Amino acid sequence: MTIDPPRVLVTVASKHGATMELASALARALADSDAGRRHGLSAVALPVERRPNPGDFDAIVLGSGVYAGRWLEPARHYAADQATALRKRPVWLLSSGPIGEPPFPPDEPHDVGPLVASLRARGHRVLPGRLDKRLLGIGERAMITAMRAPVGDFRDWDDLRDWAEEMAAELVDVLSVQPSPVPS
Repeated sequence: MTIDPPRVLVTVASKHGATMELASALARALADSDAGRRHGLSAVALPVERRPNPGDFDAIVLGSGVYAGRWLEPARHYAADQATALRKRPVWLLSSGPIGEPPFPPDEPHDVGPLVASLRARGHRVLPGRLDKRLLGIGERAMITAMRAPVGDFRDWDDLRDWAEEMAAELVDVLSVQPSPVPS
């Protein structure tokens, strides 16, 4: 039995763009992974606000930037609104937000545990984020100054690529996808 090459949706809520950049890089890394290339996997990154239909994809990575220990509202709403469709396919969750060395905050987002359970997610990954003062509003700048939050780009692109390799291999195994024919 041969099924079509897997299609993966990477959809995230991103307040200042850093999480969307992670989503785009993850989509590319999934397709470029060993398993992705071997099996013709394709992946697309879309903002969760566009309300992409999970039924159009074989697997989903749903993510959000994390602020004050919580996912952004658009990602939480998407998860709730699309829960039935998401439970029918492999789902992974992505949280972006810790900054600095060591990462701050060290905790997982408060709302991820219930999301993992309700969506039957295969996994959850917390990836470091970026804090760029130029992109922040007045209130946000005041808060990070008061917290003495470290400013900079702490995203770990190697970790993201490693996770993509793991996910793609697991996905093609779960879907029992046959390798794509090698062009002659």
